[in-house]
Amino acid sequence: MTQHPDHLPPLGGTTSPEAAFASLELAVRRRLPGRLHGDKRGLRLGSGSEPEEVVRYRPGEDDVRRIDWNVTARSAGEPYVWRPLAEHELESWVLVDDSPSMAFGTVELEKRQVAAGVVAAIALLTQGPGNRLGTAHLTGDGLAWSAPVPSRAAAHRALRRPPSAARTGTGTGTGTGTDLATALRAFARRHPRPGVRVVVTDLVEPDGRAERPFAWEQPLRRLAATHETLLVEVVDPRELALPDVGTVTFEDPETGRRQEVWTGDRRLRERYADLTAAHRAATAEAVRSCRAGHVVLRTDRDWVRDLARHVHGAPMRRVVPA
Repeated sequence: MTQHPDHLPPLGGTTSPEAAFASLELAVRRRLPGRLHGDKRGLRLGSGSEPEEVVRYRPGEDDVRRIDWNVTARSAGEPYVWRPLAEHELESWVLVDDSPSMAFGTVELEKRQVAAGVVAAIALLTQGPGNRLGTAHLTGDGLAWSAPVPSRAAAHRALRRPPSAARTGTGTGTGTGTDLATALRAFARRHPRPGVRVVVTDLVEPDGRAERPFAWEQPLRRLAATHETLLVEVVDPRELALPDVGTVTFEDPETGRRQEVWTGDRRLRERYADLTAAHRAATAEAVRSCRAGHVVLRTDRDWVRDLARHVHGAPMRRVVPA
């Protein structure tokens, strides 16, 4: 694994939440200069500070302090005023896949630890006056909701979340064994006001499905049609290639099924790599067809750097708050 001078410490284990937060905040600020904004501009006219259009002055309705003297001078003395673009507080939501397959990692971090870090990083990216971030965790018992809180509080909450105990957030789990597709539908239905939506998952299907169409495609497409949507996919290197380590007993984290495998078989390893590559290509094409942003983070890489590269390079649509 390539080490960086300011590489993040593990987001868990012996690292305290306070130390993890301080390290993460420093890393985000170093890798995302100028991106810690927060004030989201809408497309409606209203109270604000940025000029948007110039119209004729209406006595009793318009503020004389907003008379545009340059335009007025060019219009034979008929007064014109500028109207500002309304600015709105931003409420962001993150859906975190906390299913059993996320409790896997063969390097420094488990996938669910990276997911917790992503939530905290998104909170830092969206911090600003009045801005809040809420989360929904997809567990084996269903969806657990945590109410929106100010961004820094949301970042602390994400890093303090217990890694394995039963969780209920501010709501209660549904107890229905919700899958990602069902969770996406509930995610869009519960908070329909347009805004920023982030989905953090490994895109591992409980039934092992690797071909399109995936059940989550349609609900993700509907979510992306209304919201600025980013899907963050978290993977581990051992999910991409099978090492030659002799006989290994594998356990499916979703079902508990076990299978003994002889990894010394070269053809088996090649077949595994081919199937994994095909699955990755299919999921990438599916997310792209849904018109959602897509970034892949790995447990053996500097995931903050990879997230930063995506944020810097991805064009953002303007969100119209309701």
